Amino acid sequence: MSLLSVPPLPSRNYSHSSAQKRPFFISSSWNNMQKAKGEQEAKDMGRRLVLTFLVGLGFSPALPSYGKTKKQSPYDEKRLLEQNKRVQRENNVPDEFPNFVREGFTVKVVTSDNYVTRDSGLVLWDIAVGEGDSPKVGQQVIFHYIGYNESGRRIDSTYLQGSPAKVRVGTNALIPGFEEGIRDMKPGGRRRMIIPPELGPPVGPSTFFSSKQFEVFDVELLSIQDCTRRTIGFYSDVVCN
Repeated sequence: MSLLSVPPLPSRNYSHSSAQKRPFFISSSWNNMQKAKGEQEAKDMGRRLVLTFLVGLGFSPALPSYGKTKKQSPYDEKRLLEQNKRVQRENNVPDEFPNFVREGFTVKVVTSDNYVTRDSGLVLWDIAVGEGDSPKVGQQVIFHYIGYNESGRRIDSTYLQGSPAKVRVGTNALIPGFEEGIRDMKPGGRRRMIIPPELGPPVGPSTFFSSKQFEVFDVELLSIQDCTRRTIGFYSDVVCN
């Protein structure tokens, strides 16, 4: 029953006291409610006036906010490591293949204790040392290799090509990291090289490297040959044997 709709009192004989109490109670409550409502409206009007005044002066008062702020996902090294391992398993990488935890341009290389990191950033593991002397500048090295990217996908292989590679040392024919890694190998040796981007190959449409990333090479040095230059008439070349 609303306080504004009061049914007519039945036509009975009430005493003067009982007939006056109920109308007084309802009227009194209504007046109290109207008074409270007026006070609240006055307060709201005051707040609006103050806010308008502050905005006019160039202030931006802080208002309460109830929206939830979405938290940024923290750098999750464990999750990224497991993701890299899963992709490498799908690519059937060899045993003790390094893992790469990449977050944007930041990369962490995870290896076993068999690997050694040089001051240049080159990371090596001598699977087999080999015997004899290491190649000198001008000599030709004959070797097999398999190249991998960070996901463990094979990007090149002389084994699949059916013939080893032949390159003279010191002629800038190899990427810096590969040349550094093969310079102190010995015939019969097998080495895994983890080459950082700064020691790696150039990138672009003319190469099979589409981005700056670590490259992994499994290298088997077969032999080392001496080279001599010969000149026949106007023709000159280098012969290695």
